[in-house]
Amino acid sequence: MKEIRNGRFLLIDNIPCRVVEIETSAPGKHGAAKMRITAVGVFDGQKRTLLKPSDADAEAPIINKKKAQVVSVSESRVQLMDSESFETFEISIDEEYRASLKPGAEVELLVYGDRKAISRILSGA
Repeated sequence: MKEIRNGRFLLIDNIPCRVVEIETSAPGKHGAAKMRITAVGVFDGQKRTLLKPSDADAEAPIINKKKAQVVSVSESRVQLMDSESFETFEISIDEEYRASLKPGAEVELLVYGDRKAISRILSGA
């Protein structure tokens, strides 16, 4: 757990999260130092907290980054085409990207298992 830094990914309750805050307490008379890690879910945006001893193990998810092109945009969903496999799929749009997504734009996706989320817009069309 000592290698965990802000911005890194961590599994909390089998949900991939991005670490946003780390608090460490001093070791006590009868125990090891504790770490309170606050993280935000990558795919759902919910805040989660993990409290463990600083010498405990933590799981890190394997999150892949892919590029995709925007095919079409509706009010709550966006249709994307994977730049490598040319497969098309739909995902929901986060509020922060809704206004700036246009057909033809290139985006970066975070992929974990069968879940996908837009992490940033690479180029607009």
